[in-house]
Amino acid sequence: MKQQRKSVDKPLMLISLTTIFFIVAGLSLYPEQGNDVAKMLFSGITEQFGSVYLLFGFFSVIALACIAFGKHGNIRLGDNKPQYSLFTYLAMMICAGLGSATVYWAFLEWGYYYMDPPYNIEANSPLAAEWATSYNMFHWGISAWSLYCIASLPVAYSFHVRKNPQLKLSAVCESIMGRYYTTAVGKTIDTIFIFSCVGAMGITLGLSVPMVTEGIASLLGTKSSFGMNLGLMLAITALFTVSSYVGIEKGMAKLSDMNTKLAVLFVLAILVLGPTTFIIDQSVNGYGLMLQNFIRMSLWTDPVEGGSFPTSWTVFYWAYWMTYVPFMALFVTKVSAGRTLKEVILSMVVGGSAGCFIFFGVLGSYSMSTHLNDLVNVTESINSIGGSATVVEVLRTLPFSALFIMVFAVMSILFLATTLDSASFTLAATASNQLDENANPPTALRLFWCLILAAVPLAMMFIDAPLSTVQTMAIVTSLPLMLVIFIMLYGFFRWLNGRETESVAPAQQAEQPAVVAVPAD
Repeated sequence: MKQQRKSVDKPLMLISLTTIFFIVAGLSLYPEQGNDVAKMLFSGITEQFGSVYLLFGFFSVIALACIAFGKHGNIRLGDNKPQYSLFTYLAMMICAGLGSATVYWAFLEWGYYYMDPPYNIEANSPLAAEWATSYNMFHWGISAWSLYCIASLPVAYSFHVRKNPQLKLSAVCESIMGRYYTTAVGKTIDTIFIFSCVGAMGITLGLSVPMVTEGIASLLGTKSSFGMNLGLMLAITALFTVSSYVGIEKGMAKLSDMNTKLAVLFVLAILVLGPTTFIIDQSVNGYGLMLQNFIRMSLWTDPVEGGSFPTSWTVFYWAYWMTYVPFMALFVTKVSAGRTLKEVILSMVVGGSAGCFIFFGVLGSYSMSTHLNDLVNVTESINSIGGSATVVEVLRTLPFSALFIMVFAVMSILFLATTLDSASFTLAATASNQLDENANPPTALRLFWCLILAAVPLAMMFIDAPLSTVQTMAIVTSLPLMLVIFIMLYGFFRWLNGRETESVAPAQQAEQPAVVAVPAD
């Protein structure tokens, strides 16, 4: 026990928890003023730095392709064989990186693009419907996973190849910055990470729990309430607390396997029982439209018309993914031992994107078909009864709807448990001075962060404070986080170039002809 106490970074815990407490308390006591401040900060960031976010997202895709298929792609992270099978490895990354919010937006997001499409396309038109599916896939696909991956590589390389004993962003920056690094800089980096992670996870819970309770209430024939939200939150907390206690190998790995298989069955069932031809055609068309216009979508700022679509959606999403990036980087580092850089890149960018394309293609296209066929007016329902209730209404149009709603609820709960389990691991690793021989933080510290992750959104829901404000405040941290990632990438490419020099120098020396003394005549 004493050893565990020594391994906890107490100053960082005090600073980060105090920061979280005062921000949440301030938003609770002054919700309107807090919301105004958050909107002002976010508006300033997206307007002044929107192009920076877009360029960074596009750069990430190009840089990862060069690394994966270049001379550094075969660098292995550590000396051992991969700890997890490819299926389990992919399942853990997808479950950690997506969560139940994916289920929510897969059914609904196309509706927002349909009502307010880009490129001056007529709202609620057939062309708007086509672009709605393509933007669904774009915002949750290649660029999003590239942002996750580009930040994961420096951390994984530092930990597995350079044998940095600490699994935190500040430790990576310390090895890069050298004499420019100070304790204050390190604590600032880790505090920003902890706040952004707690804020992002709090929003995931705050958005997903009411959605699941709507489904449960529908099955029971009652109305959702705070009491149901509380009960569900406690159940989810218990589930991911047990998962955290038994460890990643026995906990999250098995939950991720189970949930991925359940999600595949869920999607296949909707594909078979729904309008199969329309779902396939709409998905393929949306995918093709996205690939055809990928560069335009990645760099579109709408400078002449001054429309809000790029900043309201694409820049917003890239900033939102940035709040998850450090958490994903630490978690991916933990589970990627024995993988090559190429395997990590292809698993995350190709595997993660493919999962999203299928998920959003099938669920989004089915939801769109219910709207076009006048079964559910999705766009009107979003504004009148809310997104969570709209998802349930769409599910009710399926045959065996009660079974689908039940599977949907279980799947969402498992998504939440696995996402929060991985989040508690990364938070505990960041707040640790040292890890054990298996690169795990203290179990008690993981359990503590499990409770914090559940307490923040629960407190906000109890006082009926706007969760969107916490989300906006968390997204504001994406700008300094981007600077931290720039620093890590600078060091990462220097390490790769240094490795190349070390490996090439002996070969060059060997190629030089030997000097032989020839006696004079």
